[in-house]
Amino acid sequence: MKSHNEKIPDPKEIEKEISEFLSKKFKDNVKIVSPVVLHQSLALEKPEPSSDSTKKINFDLLPEDLIAFLDQYIVKQDQAKAILATKICTHFNRIKRSQSRPADGNGMMIGSIKNNVLMLGPTGVGKTYIIKLIAEKIGVPFVKGDATKFSETGYVGGDVEDLVRDLVREADDDIELAQYGIIYIDEIDKIAGSREHFGADVSRTGVQRGLLKPMEETEVDLKAAHDPISMIQEIERYRKTGKRHKRVLNTKNILFIMSGAFADLPAIIRKRLNEKGIGFGAPIKNTTEDLDILLHVRSEDLIKYGFESEFVGRLPVRAIFENLTEADLFEILHNPNNPIMLGKKLDFAAYGIDIKFDEDALKILAKIASEENTGARGLVSAVEGTLLPFERKLPSTSIREFPVTERVIRNPEEALAEMTAAKDSDALHSTFEELSRKEQAFIRDYLKSNTGKLAENYSLTMTAARIATVANCYSRHIVDVGTAIRQIRSYYDEVKQIELFFFKNHDINVVLEEDAIDYIIEKFVTSDMHLDEFYKKLNIDFEHGLKLVREKTGKNRFFINREALLNPETYIRNSLATALNLP
Repeated sequence: MKSHNEKIPDPKEIEKEISEFLSKKFKDNVKIVSPVVLHQSLALEKPEPSSDSTKKINFDLLPEDLIAFLDQYIVKQDQAKAILATKICTHFNRIKRSQSRPADGNGMMIGSIKNNVLMLGPTGVGKTYIIKLIAEKIGVPFVKGDATKFSETGYVGGDVEDLVRDLVREADDDIELAQYGIIYIDEIDKIAGSREHFGADVSRTGVQRGLLKPMEETEVDLKAAHDPISMIQEIERYRKTGKRHKRVLNTKNILFIMSGAFADLPAIIRKRLNEKGIGFGAPIKNTTEDLDILLHVRSEDLIKYGFESEFVGRLPVRAIFENLTEADLFEILHNPNNPIMLGKKLDFAAYGIDIKFDEDALKILAKIASEENTGARGLVSAVEGTLLPFERKLPSTSIREFPVTERVIRNPEEALAEMTAAKDSDALHSTFEELSRKEQAFIRDYLKSNTGKLAENYSLTMTAARIATVANCYSRHIVDVGTAIRQIRSYYDEVKQIELFFFKNHDINVVLEEDAIDYIIEKFVTSDMHLDEFYKKLNIDFEHGLKLVREKTGKNRFFINREALLNPETYIRNSLATALNLP
C-alpha cells in the first residue's frame, strides 16, 4: 500500500517514461500521440442527437462536383468520368427526391429504369479504382465480386444474391444504408455465352439470368442456408426476442456496375460497321484503334458477343475506358494523390525511413511499366521490382532518408552499395533535401492551379501562406492533397474557437486576423505545438495587457495579426497609446 506522502506521478511524467521505453525498443517507429485535452472552459457544448430515426440518404453532389473530385485521382478517362459521374449522381439524386417527395410516384413509376452501368476497357486503366472512389465520396457501402466465381447454381455453395448479403455486412448490418449501396462485378465478359457453337451455353447464360432480378428489383432474404454468419445472426436474434423475423433487402435502389476487358468485342463492332459501310465508300479499316471502335458499341454487338438480351437491357449506361500511354503512366506516378507512391512511402515509413522521388526516376519507372502493357498495374510491378532491394537492406542501416534518383532506378545495385557504405552521408542528405524542396514546389504549383476548385471543395480560402502550409504538411506526412487540406481546415476551425474561449473566460473580444491564423497553423504543422498550449500562451501574452487597455479606454474588441503574436508587448503598448492619443 502506498504511503499518503508518496508523490503521485504526473501524467506528463508517465507519458515521458513510456515514450522513452518505446523509443529504445522500437526506435522511432512507434510514438505516443497525446490527445488535445482542453480546460473545462474550452469544452464546447455538443448538440443533442437527433430524435428522428428515419434514415435518409445524404447525397447532394452534382455531376460537375463529382467529376472535379475524380480529376484529383484519375488520370485521363475524361469521357468515362463524365458518364459515370452524371449517371451515378442522377441515380442517387432521384432516390433523394423520392424520399423527400413520396407523392411523386414514390419511386414506383411504371417504366422506371435503373442506371446500371457497363464499363468496357483494357485491364489496369482504373475501372475498379474509380468506382471505389465514387462509393467513398458518396458514403455508401461498396462490394466487389468477380463474375468468374459464379455458376448457375452458385459459387462455393452460394449464389449471386450473396453479393447483396455482403453489402449488408459492409454496411455494418445497417439494412437502411445497404439498400443504397453499389455492387461492382468485374470480368463480366467472362460469363458471355460461347460463340464457338450453336445453342445456349447453360452455365454462363444461367449466371446472367441469376443476375437479372437483383439488377432490377427483388427481395433478397438475408438468411441463407449456406451462409453460417447469417444463420448465427438469426439464432442470436431468436434467442433475444423469442420470435422469428424474416429480414429481406429490396434491391430497387442498389446500383449495379459491371466491367470487363471485352478483348474480342472490337472485331464484332468493326465487322458490323464495315458491313454497313458497303456501298457508301466508307469502310472502317482494321487499323482503327480499338477504343474508337468500342465507342460505337451497341446492344446488338453485346448480344452477338454472348449476352442475353434481357441482361444487356439492364445495363443501359456504358462507359468506355482508354488505354494508358507512357506519358499517362508518368502522370499517374507524379499525381500527388497517387496510391502507388503513397503506399511505397508507407512501406519505408514502417522502418522510420523517409523517401522522396525525383521526376526523372518516375519517368523511367513509367517507361518500364509501359513495356509490360498492363496499364497502371505495371506501375506497381515496376516500383516494387526496382525498390525491393532497398526495402530489404536499408532498414538494417542507419539511413533514414532515401532519395530515389534516376541513378537509383538505372543502377540499383551500385546505388545501394554506395548508400550502405555510408561514405558520403552529407551528399545523401543534400540530395534528399533537394527532392523535398522540389516536391513542395510541385505541390504549391498544383494547389495554385486548382485553387478555386479546392477552396470550394474544402471550404477553405487558399491564401499564399496557406498553400505553402498545405505543401509543407503534405511533404512532412504521408497523406494525399485532400487529407492535407482537411488537416489544415481542421486546424483553422480549432484556432477560430480560440476567439470564443478567450471571450468566454475574460469577456474580451479578440479577432484573429487571417495572417495570424496562418502563422498559428504553420506552428501546428512544423512543431509539436497543440491547441491548448497556444491558448495558454495567448493568455500569458495578452490577458492582463488587454484588460488594462479595456480599463483605460473602454475598448473591448481587438484585432490580432501575426505581428501582434510575435510582439505582444509592442501591440499592447501601441493599442494603449493609440486609444489615449499618446505620442
